[in-house]
Amino acid sequence: MKKAEIDSQVYELYDEYCHSNMGRREFLKRAGALSVLGGISGLAMAEALLPDYAAAQTISFNDDRIKATYVEYDSPGGNSSKMRGYMVQPKGEGPFPAVLVVHENRGLNPYVKDVARRLATDGFLALAPDALSPVGGYPGNDDDGRAMQRKLDRDKIKIDMKNGAIFLKDHALSNGNLGVTGFCFGGGVSNYLAVEMGSDLKVAVPFYGSAPAFEDVNKIKAVLLIQYAEDDRRVNAKREGYKKALEENGVTFEMHTYEGTKHGFHNNSTPRYNEKAAKLAWERTIAVFKKHLVS
Repeated sequence: MKKAEIDSQVYELYDEYCHSNMGRREFLKRAGALSVLGGISGLAMAEALLPDYAAAQTISFNDDRIKATYVEYDSPGGNSSKMRGYMVQPKGEGPFPAVLVVHENRGLNPYVKDVARRLATDGFLALAPDALSPVGGYPGNDDDGRAMQRKLDRDKIKIDMKNGAIFLKDHALSNGNLGVTGFCFGGGVSNYLAVEMGSDLKVAVPFYGSAPAFEDVNKIKAVLLIQYAEDDRRVNAKREGYKKALEENGVTFEMHTYEGTKHGFHNNSTPRYNEKAAKLAWERTIAVFKKHLVS
């Protein structure tokens, strides 16, 4: 189904489903009850929005340009003393510029692992931690993953991600220059790490993530590339305030809002994906990482 055929009511319901306690059954039931135009049922539209990760893969795990493996790292103060992540290195000896990849609110799903592989093909050592490590890891589907992540302490998840960033920065294959990118929940974590890590973080690229507390913006030393969807009322509510705080505190940043996009436009596993905007946003992401992380 083409995204143009999906009613805005169903998109709004899907956003609520992704960011609330609503289960899949309730989402499909409520979508089926909607009155929509065009002769396609709300239920069919809702089913079309569910992710298809197999079709969305762009870089295979056995691509000869990269080497992918799972690693463990210590995480004092987090949800577990040991965390697990997906590390992908480019072909070659290294050291490499390093980028932490922070997933959405459902654990380390296949889309985020694919993003890590994309970064490695561009020459970056990428680490994508799984916040669900303390409860067994990403369960293989997003519904259970969301439920599992909600049961974990959100502040401690941020600590687990920060410890992952420190582990990556200090890794033997890293050149010591660290960046971060993340999506939705991971976008918010990217902003959090920009505040928390100060000069230890060179670049942060949050995709449609919650802004940090404006009074903490003065702690940011990283260069920021902030990516917003045009149709994303929940996240965009703080966009202008964040921009003002960044300007007042002299932070180096670019802020882009992509026309005709919805929350999640970079995720190519659902019809929310906007190919043109996602390509441009990713080109900008790679460019800013290469400018500030490659030594």
